[in-house]
Amino acid sequence: MTKILVLHTGGTISMHEDEDGDVETGVVNPLTEAQVKITDVVLQVESIFNLPSEHIGPKHMLQLQQRILAAGNQFDGVVITHGTDTLEETAFFLDSTLKVDFPIVMTGAMRSSNELGSDGLYNYQSALRVATSDASRKRGVMVVMNDEIHAARFVTKTHTTNVATFASPISGAMGLLTKRQVIYFYDLPRRHVLPIQQVNQNIPVLKAYAGMDGQLFQLLADSNVNGLIIEALGAGNLSREAAKGVSVVLEKGIPVVIVSRSFNGVAEPVYDYLGGGVQLERAGVIFASSINGPKARLKLLIGLENQLTPDDLRHYLRSV
Repeated sequence: MTKILVLHTGGTISMHEDEDGDVETGVVNPLTEAQVKITDVVLQVESIFNLPSEHIGPKHMLQLQQRILAAGNQFDGVVITHGTDTLEETAFFLDSTLKVDFPIVMTGAMRSSNELGSDGLYNYQSALRVATSDASRKRGVMVVMNDEIHAARFVTKTHTTNVATFASPISGAMGLLTKRQVIYFYDLPRRHVLPIQQVNQNIPVLKAYAGMDGQLFQLLADSNVNGLIIEALGAGNLSREAAKGVSVVLEKGIPVVIVSRSFNGVAEPVYDYLGGGVQLERAGVIFASSINGPKARLKLLIGLENQLTPDDLRHYLRSV
C-alpha cells in the first residue's frame, strides 16, 4: 500500500468566491475532506498552514522542509497544496534543501473551490497520481498543474489568472499526465542540495530599468542587507550609474548576484563596457544561471546560511 503525506498550506485552491465575486480564505480548508479517485493509496492529511501564498516566507518554507525531514521514510511521497503566487519559490527552496528519493509534488489552483471551472480538485488528484508513480522517484520537487509536470528549478508563473499559468521557459515541461499515464520527457541535471537550519538573511531584489541611477544602491550599502539580487537588463547589463552603485555595495563586502529580467534565456557576461556584464563580473558580481530573481534570492540565502566561502558561493550560484 502506497502512503502519501499531504500538507495543505492554503491559497486559492482552498478559498471560495463570495456573492460579489471576491475570493477569500475560509476558516477550514475544504481540501482536508476532499474525496479523490485514487486506489491503493493511504493519505495522511495535515493542514500545516491556511495562508494566502503572499503571506508565506522563508520561515514557513523552512517549517515545511522540517516537517518533510521529520517524516523520514514513513511515506512514499509528499503532496503540498499551495497558493500560486509564491508556489515556485517554496518549490525551489524545498528542492534546494531536501535530499530525498521520494517525490515531492506541489500543486495549486487558479480558480477557487466554488468558482465555475474550478481546477483545484483536479490538480490535487493529478499531484497525487504523480506522487504515487514509480517514475517520479529521484526527480526532486515538482510542480503539477493543468496536466503538466514541471521541475521546481525551472518553473515560473507566467499569467495572472490563466489556468495554464505555470511554464518552464528554459527547459519546457518535464512531463505530462494523460488519462492513464504519467510520462516524463527528460531527466534533470544533478541537484546541488544544501542543508539549512535557519533563514535569517536579509536579501532584497531590484529590477533594473532604463535610466536607473545609483541612489538605491547607496541606500542598500548603508543598510543591514546580507546580499543583493539584481534582475538586470538583457544578458545581465546595467546603466553606467547603476554599475557605479553596485561597486559601492561590493566595497561593503555584500555579495551581489545578477540574473536577467527577461522572461527567457540565461544571464551571462557578454558585453565589455561600463555597466556591461563582463565588467560587472570583473568587479565581483556573481552571475546566477537559469533562475529568476526570487529564486536567486533563496539560493543566495541558502549559500550564506551554509557559510560558503566566496569561491564556493560563486560556484554554487553559477551552477544549474
